[in-house]
Amino acid sequence: AAAYTAIKALTAKPLKFTVTSPYMLAKTLLDQHYGDRRALTMAIAEVLRQQVTTIDAAVLQVDEANLPGSPQDGVWAAEAINHVLSGVPAGVERALHLCFGNYGGQTIQKGFFQDLLPFFNALSVDHLVLEFARRGDEELPVFRDLKPNIALGIGVIDIKDNEVETPETVARRIERAVNILGAERIRWVHPDCGFWMLPRSVADRKMRALVQGRDLFVGQQG
Repeated sequence: AAAYTAIKALTAKPLKFTVTSPYMLAKTLLDQHYGDRRALTMAIAEVLRQQVTTIDAAVLQVDEANLPGSPQDGVWAAEAINHVLSGVPAGVERALHLCFGNYGGQTIQKGFFQDLLPFFNALSVDHLVLEFARRGDEELPVFRDLKPNIALGIGVIDIKDNEVETPETVARRIERAVNILGAERIRWVHPDCGFWMLPRSVADRKMRALVQGRDLFVGQQG
């Protein structure tokens, strides 16, 4: 909550605030107390639930980059994430970002969205923010089976590569996603993940390409 208070005053624009998933935290901590990963995860989830109760951002997003390597944990990982989100104030949109890891430009986790579909359908979220630019869009059809009340955010910018996409490339990626899933399911387009490892000049140009590609797609549809 203190971090949110510090950042809230920096902008008059709608603000997204992110927290790390309790499952991801449990997978990266040394457990010297619980002796059970699920119990540890739920304990962390309760701490996070208490911390988000005063965060009135436009969007509260949980970030998860470890589960793709262990999809068998999906149902109870979703239970822990839902517990965190149960503390979010009314009127705040709830989101989950899932990627396959990003450390030094490397994909850390191996897996498939198909295996994670039960996890996605167990979530109490308004939208998902997903990685597609780096992975490719072959698994887009999987999300035809996502429950209809969850909107999608589609990654169209590769953050593991210094090459800057053209607006035409971005527009094509959006168009393919819309053709497969329908415009009503795709609420957001965005980078695959964060830009932390890229030079600022590259990140700025990629964001510019994202906006230009979005505008190009919208103009073509109009």
